[in-house]
Amino acid sequence: MGTTSVVHLVIGIDGGTTGTKAVAAGADTTVHASAEVSYTLHIPEPRRAELDAEELQRATVEALGHVVRQLEGSGHQVAGVCLSAAMHGLLPFGEDSTPQGPVVTWADTRADDEARRLRADPSAGDLHARTGTPLHPMSPLTKLMWTAAHDPELHRSASRWGGVKELLIAALVDADLTIDLSCASATGLYDIHQGRWDPEALERAGVAEAQLARVVPTTEIVGPLRPDIARAVGLPEGTPVIAGASDGTLANLGVGAVVEGYAALSVGTSGALRAVRRTPGIDQAGRLFCYALTEDKWVVGGAVSNGASVLDWLSVALGAPPEHDIGTLLAEAERVPPGSAGLLALPYLLGERAPWWRSGLHGAYIGLRRDHGRGHLVRAVVEGVAQQLALILTAVEDAGVEVTEIRATGGALASSLWSTVLSSALEMPLRQAPSSEGTAVGAALLGHHALGELGDLDEVAEIVTLERETAPDPRAAEMYRVMRPLIERAVAGLDEIFAALDALPSESTGEVS
Repeated sequence: MGTTSVVHLVIGIDGGTTGTKAVAAGADTTVHASAEVSYTLHIPEPRRAELDAEELQRATVEALGHVVRQLEGSGHQVAGVCLSAAMHGLLPFGEDSTPQGPVVTWADTRADDEARRLRADPSAGDLHARTGTPLHPMSPLTKLMWTAAHDPELHRSASRWGGVKELLIAALVDADLTIDLSCASATGLYDIHQGRWDPEALERAGVAEAQLARVVPTTEIVGPLRPDIARAVGLPEGTPVIAGASDGTLANLGVGAVVEGYAALSVGTSGALRAVRRTPGIDQAGRLFCYALTEDKWVVGGAVSNGASVLDWLSVALGAPPEHDIGTLLAEAERVPPGSAGLLALPYLLGERAPWWRSGLHGAYIGLRRDHGRGHLVRAVVEGVAQQLALILTAVEDAGVEVTEIRATGGALASSLWSTVLSSALEMPLRQAPSSEGTAVGAALLGHHALGELGDLDEVAEIVTLERETAPDPRAAEMYRVMRPLIERAVAGLDEIFAALDALPSESTGEVS
C-alpha cells in the first residue's frame, strides 16, 4: 500500500481591489487549494474609488481560513503565509496600527490636479527617477498632497499613514506599522536608489518619516500569526508570516518572468507589461515605473487602464443585440485586415497610465470613413490596446532591458484575435501561462524562498509550466510598426482639445461661458 508524501505549502494571500485571493502552493508552483473573498469597490462620487479597510482585513482572514479547511486531511503542512497587496493605496492609521478610514485605492483620481501641477514642476523628472513611481493621481504622494489641500483636518490629525500591505500585516501579526520594500517603492515617497524615505517627497506630501511604516525586505518574517487568528483559521500558533511584495511584481514571479530577457504581459480588464532588471532605474523619458521584487530584482514596466474592458463598452455602445456577444464581435473583427483599413483607435476611456501617465486623455477614433463597419471598429480597439502595450515594451527596451520572451496571462488571451494582434504588435511570440492566480502563486513562491525551501528565484523561470504559444503575423507586425508613431502624434495633438472639451459644461444650459 502506497503512502502519500507530505508536501510543505506556503499560503499566498493577495489583497486586491475587488477581492482577496488565497492559494496554498508548493515550491514547484502546484496549487493544492484556493479561495477568493469578494468585496465592493465603493465609488461614492466621480473620481473616488475606496475600500472599507476593516472589510479587507476580514476578507484576508476569511480567505486564509477557507484554504486551510480545504487542506484538512491532506497531510500537507503549511510552512508559512506570504502576502501580496495592491499598490498605491492610502489610508490613515492610529498609533496602534488600527485603520482610521477607508482605503483610497489606485483607481481613485481625485488628485489629478495635484499630479498635473507636480508634473509641471522642473524637478518632476528627478523625483520620478528617484522614487520609481510616476507622478500620477494613483500615487500616495499625490493623494497626500490632495488630502493636505482638501481635508486639512484629517491630514493634521492622522497619526500614521499606510496602504494595503500595512493593513494586511496588521490583520495577521502583532507588530508596529510595517511595509515591505516592494510596496514602499510604489508609494512615490521612497528613494529606490538610497533605500530610504525621500526627503523632498515627504516635504511635498506634508508628512514626517515617523508617520510612515517601517520598511523591511520582501523576504522578512514580520512575525508569527497572531494566536487568535491562528485558532480561528486552524493553523498552528507560531506560523510565520512573510512580508511579501506588491501584486505587480509578484505577478512576474508567478509566471517565471524573473530573469533578464523575460517579460510578463497581462491583459484582462486592464493590462500591464513588466520585465526584471538587477538594479533600480527607469527610462530617460520617464515612461515607466520601477518597483522592487527583492533587493536585487527590480521590475520595470507600465500598466494600462484600458484593456479588454474597452471592448465590453463598445459592444454596449454599438447596441449589439444579445446574440451578438463579444465572441461574435471578435469573429467579425478577424475578417478585417490588420490596420483596420486605416482606422486608428485611441482606447483611453479611463484616461491612461503608461506611457503617458495622464488621466485627462480620452478615447477617439481617427480616420473614420463610410466604408468602416462594426468589425473595423472592434478590431481598431483591440489594435489600440495592443499598440499601447507595444509602446511600453519600447520604453522597457530603452531602459536597457532586452526582452526576448513574453509570458502572458489574462482573460483576453482566450481570443485568437487578441492573442495574434498582441503578438504582432509586440513582434514576438506569446507563451501563455495557465494560472489566473499568478499573483497569489507568486506570493507563495516568495514565501518558499524566504523560508529556504526554494533557492534562487531564477529557478522559477524553469519551473512554471507554459501552455500554447502564439506567433506574430509578419504582415500585421509591419502595419503596426508603421501606425505606432501616428498614435504618439495623435496623443500630442489632441491633448489640448481633450482639455477644452473637459472645460465645457457637463449639462447643456444653452449658454457657454
